[in-house]
Amino acid sequence: MAKMTKSLIRMLGRGGTDFPGRVAMKLDHKVLAQCAKGVKCIVVTGTNGKTTSSRMIEQTLKDLGVSFFCNKSGANLITGITAEFISHSTLTGHCKCDYALIECDEAAFKEVSTMIDARAIVVTNIFRDQLDRYGEVTHTLNSIKIGISHSPKATLCLNADDSMVASIADDFKNKVVYFGVNVPIYKKRVQEVSDAPFCIKCKHEYVYDYVTYGHLGGYRCPNCGYHRPTPDVAVVKVLQSDASKSVVDLTVDGTPYRATINLPGGYNIYNACGTVAVGRALKLDMTAVIRSLSEFAPGFGRMEKLVIDGTPIRMILVKNPAGCNQVLNFVTNVSEPSVFVVCLNDRDADGTDISWIWDVDFEKIAEMGSQLKGLFLSGVRADEMALRFKYAGIPEEKMKVIKDYETLMKTCAAQKCPVYIMPTYTAMMDLRNKITKMYDVKNFWE
Repeated sequence: MAKMTKSLIRMLGRGGTDFPGRVAMKLDHKVLAQCAKGVKCIVVTGTNGKTTSSRMIEQTLKDLGVSFFCNKSGANLITGITAEFISHSTLTGHCKCDYALIECDEAAFKEVSTMIDARAIVVTNIFRDQLDRYGEVTHTLNSIKIGISHSPKATLCLNADDSMVASIADDFKNKVVYFGVNVPIYKKRVQEVSDAPFCIKCKHEYVYDYVTYGHLGGYRCPNCGYHRPTPDVAVVKVLQSDASKSVVDLTVDGTPYRATINLPGGYNIYNACGTVAVGRALKLDMTAVIRSLSEFAPGFGRMEKLVIDGTPIRMILVKNPAGCNQVLNFVTNVSEPSVFVVCLNDRDADGTDISWIWDVDFEKIAEMGSQLKGLFLSGVRADEMALRFKYAGIPEEKMKVIKDYETLMKTCAAQKCPVYIMPTYTAMMDLRNKITKMYDVKNFWE
């Protein structure tokens, strides 16, 4: 029934990434457990970086000839994950692949984990995100911990630089691979509010030897001694970081490697580290894992690069203060004059509370001066976004509200300089569909 539903939806030109799973779960709520039987699962969860980390791991598995599938469309709730398992199973519910690479929503993980056999779990980071849905960061941390409690066979790949993520290891007997960055990654960072300034053990304020971004970096508590663990996978030097890629020196258990990461942005260095940690956890060929980092393609809407009518356009999902600030760390340091677009929606999948836009350092865009060629605002809450930029100091003559996506894309395509589009989730999905129809770009699930 679910397979038929997906075929019908695809015939209508829609994604069908989630609904077939809903149909299947109506008939059997535990259908995921049946389809996942005997499948070794690699789970990627955390606030930011799930999709990009998954695409990096996907490239590694592909290059190594591993039998696997993944939820490439980014449908990461239990219904979307169920739909993907069904797609790769026989009519009797037997999965055709040895491995499943699953990007999993932090809140959904606690239920998904009861029905799968997780062998490696990557926790990228924990930040404030969709407060109306996730609540405070400790709630997100506890949801992930519940999921891990159902996964005794899994090796935990934990971000050593995130004090909350690193602390997970203390509560479980699972094997752990820590990953982290031993040095600052940005020459100039945006102004940020830390989401975890106090020690998770004794509540005393942390001291930092260096900060990479947000609350990530070399933290230690001067009161109880809790501190950043030594990473097994560590970036020791950032050699190059430009608009197309990063080149870093890293070590795995002390053995040095040089890695080219086929995606710009300092935060993607962390996603690469997490990928290498998975390679170590699964005992994959490390040289091949690192080589794959230079060859993967980003997920749709995550630094996705498009060329439309000759205009280079990058679409970069934004959804919370920490992630948006890291995007600004990238786009405000590009060398060419550029046009920026921000599309703000407040639907359920975006988070209905848009107050987070006031915690983002949009003032950094105002500081670009003449290098900012224009700023277009779109989405359901475009007017609020325009107000935020007005207070950030952007001259009104540089701003334009364009709510119609077709008009917006035609305007972007007519620019004579790079365009950076920063949409929230549902705006990204709507925009991506519009671009597919207007410019013959592949569908997001392909």
